[in-house]
Amino acid sequence: MSWSKLKQQLESFLCPALLGRVEYRATSYRYSPDKAGICYIAVDKKNMLNMVDTSTLIRWYHTELEIKNDSSIQVPITDEEIEAIRQDTKGTVPEDRLLVMARSRKISEYAKKIFTAQSSLSKSNFNVVATKYLSTSIEESLESEDILLNILALVDRRVGKKRILNMTEKMKLKHPIVQYFYELRRSVL
Repeated sequence: MSWSKLKQQLESFLCPALLGRVEYRATSYRYSPDKAGICYIAVDKKNMLNMVDTSTLIRWYHTELEIKNDSSIQVPITDEEIEAIRQDTKGTVPEDRLLVMARSRKISEYAKKIFTAQSSLSKSNFNVVATKYLSTSIEESLESEDILLNILALVDRRVGKKRILNMTEKMKLKHPIVQYFYELRRSVL
């Protein structure tokens, strides 16, 4: 599918409040047929998601330690997770330490998910992922581990106010760029 047709279809699904604010852009190289060009998403004329460049305004993580030490990451811990650690340690660990261990375990899992998502995003082709988005359900795109599918679904007009408001807890465990687009969408409800 040509870029102009793909862009037109993506923009037809944008929520009305974000029309003109969120733009899908692409650059191509006329004399270099082996390069597909660069696609990115701009918000208010600022490049927010460029799949090649890591110097965008959103933080990209390079090590697991960065994620673990980032104080802005809020990881919710459930009673079931604490109970699982209590059973793993056979009750020999003090109660206050169980919470620390559960948080550490969950952040490690979270870091692995973020790295997987970031690496697949940097290797993926925007056109391929956007075409996949147009052929899959909104639920599938929202639940996906793919950052780009999450973003495209969050700015979609088919995702209603009630669903957006009910996703607050899930969004805490997503990549910062997905959280940014979630907050953008919440701000226009």
